[in-house]
Amino acid sequence: MTDRAGAPADDPVVDGLLGRCTFPPSGGPLVCGVSGGADSLALLVLATAAGCAVTAVHVDHGLRPGSSEEAHVVAAAAARFGAAFRAVRVEVADGPNLEARARAARHATLGDGAATGHTADDQAETVLVNLLRGAGVHGLAGMRPGPTHPLLGLRRSETVGLCAHLGLEPVLDPTNGDPRFVRNRVRAELLPLCSDIAGRDVVPVLARQAGLLAGDADLLDSIAGLLDPTDAAALAAAPPAQARRAVREWLMSGSYPPPADAVERVLEVARLERRATEIPGGVRVARSQGRLYRGPVGGPGTPVQS
Repeated sequence: MTDRAGAPADDPVVDGLLGRCTFPPSGGPLVCGVSGGADSLALLVLATAAGCAVTAVHVDHGLRPGSSEEAHVVAAAAARFGAAFRAVRVEVADGPNLEARARAARHATLGDGAATGHTADDQAETVLVNLLRGAGVHGLAGMRPGPTHPLLGLRRSETVGLCAHLGLEPVLDPTNGDPRFVRNRVRAELLPLCSDIAGRDVVPVLARQAGLLAGDADLLDSIAGLLDPTDAAALAAAPPAQARRAVREWLMSGSYPPPADAVERVLEVARLERRATEIPGGVRVARSQGRLYRGPVGGPGTPVQS
């Protein structure tokens, strides 16, 4: 038996997980990024159970043979649980910064308000990855709970368990074990080592720490918001912490803050210590007539106001 959204009705497993999620109010539309893995399939199930009008979007980056076939898994799950479905193919060539480029392409396809199936385990990984990147307080605050990250209160083992409970067979992405990618090594090596050293599971610890730092980040954001990050003279004259914060917010793409060295290079442009700089994601920042501009590498800068 199912409810009007197609999710299992009166299922204690679904209900128990749903109470720890942060979906938007019932009845509203919600785009969900669904790759076919356990986390994203659980997202689809729980979003429909929450009463959202779900559109499941499968984004195929075309990076490995047979990846397009995984859309069929998502389409079948969407049909089963009463969600709309859309498949999108994007071209992301293999090479440097593959993770960042694939993430940017996926974000551009899904849109700003889309929900993803990140769990508390992903949150812990994000905190450690951002620590290694030198991303500052905003990076250590990780992802924010809410409609776009509704599963942050759940563990990965629970999304896997939900799929097993409902007879869903998740897609297994072999790239998740590729040691070329920092996040995979953090997941497979660093997090287990940290837990071993601490003598306990550090995922909840890191997730709680992210929540605490999110409050600090909000306070710093309010202060940085008083400063125009495109005004080179104002940036150069501002207290360094405020200037760094304003630039970091200006450069952010999605939920991923830029590394500290990129922020410092932009401040050097503002102080006339360098003419221009490139930052991760193929973005160039330059100064002209007292203002900072950003645009694609190899193209003219386009002014973007804060």
